[in-house]
Amino acid sequence: MSYLQGLANQKIAVLGAGVTGTAVLDFLVTRGINADLFDERAPHAKRSVEENYDLAIVSPGWRLDNPIVLALQSVGCELLSEIDFAWKVKEEIAPGQKWIALTGTNGKTTTIQMVQSIFDYSSMRGIACGNVGEPVISVLNSGDRYDYLALELSSFQLEWSQYARYEAVALLNIAPDHIDWHGSFDLYASAKLRLLDASEIAVINGEDSESVLRASAWSGKKVFYFLDTPQPGELGLVENLLIDRAFVSDPSVAHDFAQLSDIRPTVPHNVSNAMAAAGLARAIGITHEEIRQGLQNFTLDRHRLEVVLEEDGIAWVNDSKATNPHAAAAALMSQISSIWIAGGLAKGAAMNPLIERCASRIKAAILIGQDAPIIATALSKEAPHIPYYLMPYSGDSQELMREVVAKARELAVAGDSVLLAPACASMDQFKDYADRGEKFVAAVREVIGR
Repeated sequence: MSYLQGLANQKIAVLGAGVTGTAVLDFLVTRGINADLFDERAPHAKRSVEENYDLAIVSPGWRLDNPIVLALQSVGCELLSEIDFAWKVKEEIAPGQKWIALTGTNGKTTTIQMVQSIFDYSSMRGIACGNVGEPVISVLNSGDRYDYLALELSSFQLEWSQYARYEAVALLNIAPDHIDWHGSFDLYASAKLRLLDASEIAVINGEDSESVLRASAWSGKKVFYFLDTPQPGELGLVENLLIDRAFVSDPSVAHDFAQLSDIRPTVPHNVSNAMAAAGLARAIGITHEEIRQGLQNFTLDRHRLEVVLEEDGIAWVNDSKATNPHAAAAALMSQISSIWIAGGLAKGAAMNPLIERCASRIKAAILIGQDAPIIATALSKEAPHIPYYLMPYSGDSQELMREVVAKARELAVAGDSVLLAPACASMDQFKDYADRGEKFVAAVREVIGR
C-alpha cells in the first residue's frame, strides 16, 4: 500500500487554518482523504482534542508546548511538519524531483527570489516555495512537473522538520530573532542549524561569525562566500566581479558569474545574497552564464530598500521588511545619514548591539509601537547624542504614519535618508510588515507630495 493510500485509513488532524493548513486540507480533499482542522481562532476549527488521531500535520508557528500539540502527543499521534509531509508525498508522486533550501535570520526571501530568477533563465525547471510564494504541498498539488523546488525555510518550519533531504542548502546568517517563540537564542540557532543535517553540501556566509562558528562541528562539505577575494573552494569578490572558485573543474581557476553593477541595489547585504543564490545554483549545475542572466534581471521585492521618493536631496526609503535588529542594521549601514523610523514588537531581541554598530549612521530616531521604549533605552545608553522622538498612537495607523513622516520632514536635510527599518515586527499597530510599508509609502506621497 502506498503512503497516500494508507492515509485514507488514518484519523488525520491539520493544525493551523492559515495559508499552510488550508493548502494541506486542499491536497487531502483532492485525494478523497478526510481530516479535522484545528485552530485556536478560526471559527470553523476544533479547539481541543477529543478523539485519538494517527497523524497531525503542523503549520509553521505552532509551539511545541501548545496544549493541542501536547494532547495529540499524549495519545501517540505522529506529528509532521508540512515540509516533511510534502517530502513523503513527493517521494511517491514525483520521486525524481530534487530539493534545495536556504535559511537565515535575514535575506531569505530576497535570496530565494534570486534563485527563482536564475531558474527563469536556466535550462532547469524550478520554482521557489515554502516560506515564500506557495506552500510546498500546493506546488506538488498543482500537477506541474518541476526538476527542482527551492525552499525558503524559517526557524519555525525547521523546528518541526526532520525527514526532507536537499541536494544543497545555504545558511545566510544567524542573529537574535523570535527569541520569544524559541525561548533562547541558542534554541533559535539550533533550529536553523538543523537544515545542514539534511544535506551533504552547504553554502555558508563566511562573514557571519555566528554561522561559521555554529557550523564548525558539521561534517558536510562547506562552501563559504565572502565580500573579498575567494580562496580555492570559495565564492567571493574581486574588484567589481563576483567570482566562483568552488564549483569549477580546477580550483586554481576563477570564473566570474556577475558584475557588481548587475546586483541592484549594490549594497553589501544584497551582494551577499546574490552569492548565496549563485552558490545554490552552481551546486545543482546551473551555468555561470545562466546565473549572470538571472541576477541581471532580478529586482527587489516591495518593502526592501524601496526608494519611495527623492525630493530636495532627501531619499525616503521603505525597508519595512526589516523586522529584526540584524535586518535593520543592514539597512542602516547601506545609508550614510538616516532619520531612522523604528519600533513595533521586538520579539525578545536586544537593541543595544544594533545601536552600537550603527550609531554613526543615525542622525535621529522616530520611535513607534509597543517596544519603542526598548529602543529609546538602548539609544540613551549606547548613543546619547542621538535625539529620539516617541510617537503617540491614537489607534489610526495611517494617521500615525502621517505624523511620523511630518516629523521626519522637520528633521531631514539634503543628503539624509528617511529610513523605515523598524527592527521589530508590526502586528501591534499594523496588519503585517507590508501594511506598515504601504502606509509609510502613502504618507510620504501625501505629506511630501508627488
